Amino acid sequence: MNTISYITTCTPLRVSFAGGGTDFADFYERDVGAVFSTTIDKHIFVTVKRMSPLYHEAYRLNYSEVESVNSLDEIRNNIARECLRLLPVEPPLYVSTIADLPAASGLGSSSSFAVGLLQALHALRGERVSYAQLAEEAAYVEIVSLGQPIGKQDQFAAAFGGLNLIAFRKNGRVTVEPQPLPAAEISRLFDHILMFWTGMTRESGEILREQKERMEDHFDMLVTMREQAYELNELINGTFDPYVFGRVLDAGWESKKQLASTITTSEIDKWYQRACDAGAYGGKLCGAGGGGFLLLIATPDHQPQIRSALAELPELTVGYEPNGVRTLIPIVE
Repeated sequence: MNTISYITTCTPLRVSFAGGGTDFADFYERDVGAVFSTTIDKHIFVTVKRMSPLYHEAYRLNYSEVESVNSLDEIRNNIARECLRLLPVEPPLYVSTIADLPAASGLGSSSSFAVGLLQALHALRGERVSYAQLAEEAAYVEIVSLGQPIGKQDQFAAAFGGLNLIAFRKNGRVTVEPQPLPAAEISRLFDHILMFWTGMTRESGEILREQKERMEDHFDMLVTMREQAYELNELINGTFDPYVFGRVLDAGWESKKQLASTITTSEIDKWYQRACDAGAYGGKLCGAGGGGFLLLIATPDHQPQIRSALAELPELTVGYEPNGVRTLIPIVE
């Protein structure tokens, strides 16, 4: 019987516009959570290959570090180790990953890696699974196996891809509602998006841990942030108004800054104010906060002034990615 011996997957990163924080179990077990997000044309590529038994190590991993170990428990990369524990594949095995953008930049890269690796492992095992199963498995690895204080939005965005309203319900069920917009409308949205690299990378764990601990105090605020996700969803399906879209993001950013003490810094606030003074209608930091990418909404005629106002920050040009996780290279022997 032929089996897959070598596979590469491609998984998109995401930008979350509104509703972040309501994808935590502490919230959606009491009330419905909702996030409005899109995947972008920046990806994580994961390669998994069965190695010859002549290799001495059981596992070889190549990412920002290189690991050669003889047992699963020795793997230092937490996500890789727990994905391999969840979906065992007979070693020796080679795992490699490369990303279009730096890790810890607020675009859901950890979850994209988990989804891409799980897709590859399923393929090596001869299994076909749904996007929903991949997302739930990735969430299990990150939240249950590793105890990360995170929500479930990133795993579903990475698996399904596209522009979606993602809802999180009390029974743990997640629904993904794709927005069936014409290509011209998607392009119009992205024509109004600017993203700038702050140069600050941060591990989201501490920020999200504090946010989770203070959730009871901020529950009503999170309800408002969930409603902003629904508001953006309605707006994008009606007559797109960049001013209103930007102001909703601005209101969400003002609320988000109150959820934890390290979500913003004086320098980030300075950049954001400069951008708004130059014509941006609103925006936010992507992800948990503390660094990463600054997302802004502005009309094309205001964008040159904003670029000038933030001249010290590298700009990232992004486009729409309609696809979720994909298999690029399966090699069968």
